[in-house]
Amino acid sequence: MKKLEYPFDSEYILNKKKSLKRELLQSSCGFIEKNIAILGGSTTSNIKLILELFLLNNGIKPNFYESEYNQFWQDAMFENRELEEFKPDIIYIHTSNRNITNYPTINTSVEMTNELLENEFTKYSNMWETLFKKYNCPIIQNNFEYPYYRLLGNQDVVIHYGKVNFITRLNLKFAEYAEVNEKFFINDINYQSSLYGLEKWSDQFYWHMYKYSLSVPAIPTLAYNIANIIKAIYGKNKKGLVLDLDNTLWGGVVGDDGVENIAIGQETSEGQVYSEFQQYLKELKNLGMVLNINSKNDLENAIAGLNHPDGILKPEDFIVIKANWQPKSNNMQEIADELNIGVDSLVFIDDNPAERAIINQHIPNVSTPDIQKPEKYIEIIDRAGYFEVTNISSEDLKKNEMYKKNVERKNAISTFENYDEYLKSLQMNAKIEKFIPMYMSRIAQLTNKSNQFNLTTKRYTQSEIEEIANNEEYITLYGKLEDIFGDNGVISVVIGHIKQDVLEIDLWIMSCRVLKRDMEFAMMDELVKTAKQRNINIIKGFYYPTMKNAMVKDFYEMQGFTKIQEDEKGNTVWELEINDNYENKNKFIKVEE
Repeated sequence: MKKLEYPFDSEYILNKKKSLKRELLQSSCGFIEKNIAILGGSTTSNIKLILELFLLNNGIKPNFYESEYNQFWQDAMFENRELEEFKPDIIYIHTSNRNITNYPTINTSVEMTNELLENEFTKYSNMWETLFKKYNCPIIQNNFEYPYYRLLGNQDVVIHYGKVNFITRLNLKFAEYAEVNEKFFINDINYQSSLYGLEKWSDQFYWHMYKYSLSVPAIPTLAYNIANIIKAIYGKNKKGLVLDLDNTLWGGVVGDDGVENIAIGQETSEGQVYSEFQQYLKELKNLGMVLNINSKNDLENAIAGLNHPDGILKPEDFIVIKANWQPKSNNMQEIADELNIGVDSLVFIDDNPAERAIINQHIPNVSTPDIQKPEKYIEIIDRAGYFEVTNISSEDLKKNEMYKKNVERKNAISTFENYDEYLKSLQMNAKIEKFIPMYMSRIAQLTNKSNQFNLTTKRYTQSEIEEIANNEEYITLYGKLEDIFGDNGVISVVIGHIKQDVLEIDLWIMSCRVLKRDMEFAMMDELVKTAKQRNINIIKGFYYPTMKNAMVKDFYEMQGFTKIQEDEKGNTVWELEINDNYENKNKFIKVEE
């Protein structure tokens, strides 16, 4: 919903929250449901309502537990049957600088200040450890905004008993804890309040009247940032950008003005703006975001513009380049197809509002931010949180190369008349093993990102994956695949629950990068082999249809299963009886012993 995308109208959202919720619930049937506990150090009622809107807009339907006013500590540290029965998937702790218990004063020594700092941090870290032990789920914790007054003026950040100094040091300790605890995430209200304007954020009227630690108009900004963290945890980040060229990556029209006259580089203020934007995009690419071009241009002019000596981005920085005179909506769909990802994983950046409107009309699932003037491009994309980072895996850093190699694989198909010969030419090697600690993060990431090849649509946090991996009642398998073009990384995951002599498949997912490459057969062969070793006689599979996974509707039939049940919604149950007559179906992948 465009009304809930950045930049949004906070006043409109606050006034229309009920009608927006109704519209969101009516517009989609593909939500994942999550239990979210809000433990507040101040009033949180409106925060919950607005957070719900942003989560619904990201395909997450939340159920909430909300603590009583300023009972966050008690709810966390003492017995709480209601919260225990709620079984939170995520805990959000909404505290502010008003929840800091003891500040140093002018009479507090350096040593005593350090002790106060350590005591304050220990109070929170003990709470986090208690919550992890009880619920083993991700925790999102606010850090602290700066005070709305500085008793010491500019020296408040320098002198040890200054509040600004104390909060800065406490925030740093929170950050250090987050750096070594991968299920712990900081909601950086210190940064958010500075962007919003600390005076407006900390408007004291709302505290004294309603006990809100931030002004009510600032709540959508806060809630939007929390929602970005949650959707990133559940794999709902965007995967890449599709970019226009003229007046988007450089100033001017390369076909009319000539390469020598486009604005890029340090010679003019206009050129500097576009250079800074290209540098920002380059940094996103280095984090694993895929860059693509969709431009109404002759290909020759487009390549010439990208090869401008002062340009930061070059043709090799892009996975797919569509520079032609076709409708951009057609190009967009072709780019998604070539990348083998959904169009809803892409963000379209174009200075022309008419082109954005066409994309909105024909492919509404593509995000098309109103990027405004060039000086605002970075700000709009960055604040939108399309690529919110929760962790950065080695797979992420290699993602551009993986996508590029995948396009090369697709191009290679056209040189073979026989598909089997093409598969042989890939010289594929796979490693299929039970879950190991090295890949837990990637496995959790994959369970939340895979939509098309996802038979049951179940999602798991990393902590849940770790629990399952250590539970003898489960069989787990991950699959890695290499070929002559390179390493695809971890691209398939299976989780099966053992119930006596039956194995029920809770999750079977695979990256669309390796579809129809025999990896699904290699995984099944290994699953059957592992099941035999565990004296399992029957494997039971489930298919729950969604808007995106129709491509695997007949997956179990293809694997030799028999359908034993189907309901009116199309949910099906399948069985495979394991016996000595089972024949391996994988023909083209060498699986490492």
